[in-house]
Amino acid sequence: MQRGFKDGLVRLSVGIENPDDIIADLEQALEQI
Repeated sequence: MQRGFKDGLVRLSVGIENPDDIIADLEQALEQI
C-alpha cells in the first residue's frame, strides 16, 4: 500500500464519450483480472 491506496482499488474516470465504448473498455479490463 502506497500513498493510502489499497490493493484492489479501481479508479474510474469517465469523460464525454460513447457509453458503449466505456462499457467495452470496462469489460476488456475486467477480463484481464
